Amino acid sequence: MQLPFDFKIAGVGIDSHFLFEVLAYIISYRYYIRLRSNKKDKINSENRFIIIVGAAGGAFFGSKILGMLEHPSFFMLPTFEKMVFFMSTKTIVGGLLGGLIGVELVKKIIGEKHSSGDLFCFPIILGMMIGRIGCFLSGIEDGTHGIETTFFLGMDLGDGLKRHPTALYEILVLAVLWLFLCVSRSKCSFRDGLLFELFMVFYLWWRFLIEFIKPIYQYDIIGISAIQVACVCGICYYFLKGCIIYVKNCKN
Repeated sequence: MQLPFDFKIAGVGIDSHFLFEVLAYIISYRYYIRLRSNKKDKINSENRFIIIVGAAGGAFFGSKILGMLEHPSFFMLPTFEKMVFFMSTKTIVGGLLGGLIGVELVKKIIGEKHSSGDLFCFPIILGMMIGRIGCFLSGIEDGTHGIETTFFLGMDLGDGLKRHPTALYEILVLAVLWLFLCVSRSKCSFRDGLLFELFMVFYLWWRFLIEFIKPIYQYDIIGISAIQVACVCGICYYFLKGCIIYVKNCKN
């Protein structure tokens, strides 16, 4: 199969990245609905809806803002080109962290005390796996490909060079993470929210490391990219949160 690969239906070409992104949203949402219907939700339907809106809004702006920071040349573009770039750029890490911020803000506003992340955990993983199929089929067009390599897993992603197929790596890592979380939850008693927190920490660590084999812009001062900085911030947030919960439990 030659990359990039697009589908044709009735003679009409369909961008594979767009197709799988839409499928990711639809399938992951349907999976979330199924999980919620099979489990008693501690959060009422009205608050759950508000939380979903907060997550979606935060994810939208978070993915855009981090996408802009990842490409500093954005700030030197003319106004119209800035608008076009803003609407086209997005990052998963920015979406996850932005969604987290959005959820925490709306929960503070509506006074919701229960953890809301566990129910989203597996639908998010499923959606990311589906979306990464589109990234792989897009070859080097969407900028998620890896650098050149002589590693035996290297593939021609459309430019005639052997590169790390980082999208496929991520699908495999997410599948392993899904299995790990399922097994861990079945063998251990998780407090509310821990499932989602474990997913976030492991995924942020993964993204921090995999970015070193992507042809991304690195800030000369610190030697890492904006995405990696965001990953470190997210990991630190969960570390501090874990410490606070530990101290509270010790006091009790």
